[in-house]
Amino acid sequence: MGGTGSSADAGDGIAPSPTLPRKRGREENVPAPKRGRAQSDLSLAVQALRKFALSHPQAAEDFPWGERTIKVRGKIFVFLSEDGERLYLTVKLPQSSDAALGLPFTSPTRYRLGRSGWVSARFPKGSAIPLEMFQDWIEESYRAVAPHPALPRKRGRETTASAPKRGREKP
Repeated sequence: MGGTGSSADAGDGIAPSPTLPRKRGREENVPAPKRGRAQSDLSLAVQALRKFALSHPQAAEDFPWGERTIKVRGKIFVFLSEDGERLYLTVKLPQSSDAALGLPFTSPTRYRLGRSGWVSARFPKGSAIPLEMFQDWIEESYRAVAPHPALPRKRGRETTASAPKRGREKP
């Protein structure tokens, strides 16, 4: 899991952690232990895409099967993760799946979901991540999965779906 070792990582704009006083011993200002390298480009991309997906109305994060998913009203519209080597994104693309599947880092989603327009992308580290394209895909997936209408119902007129069931009342 070694890093690139380049000096470019040192000047990434992240301030060093502040020194914290120790509870034991005589030294008052000892630097806090390092907790690892700064976030990778993949991790930053996942966080940006997560934030974008969660900005949609009624979107919520969930972790079924140990994977990060973003749902709208209980229906998944994004699978999103990274493992340090690749960014993983799975979305439903009913309009643009054919174009998306022409890209070298995509494939139809397994478990027969590909038949319904689900596309999985595995994007390797060290490459420029197409965040705008992935955001477009998340938008399309949200629109495909979100129940219609995604907005609250208007007051006044009842529809047959929202009307209370009427039957014979028992005395």
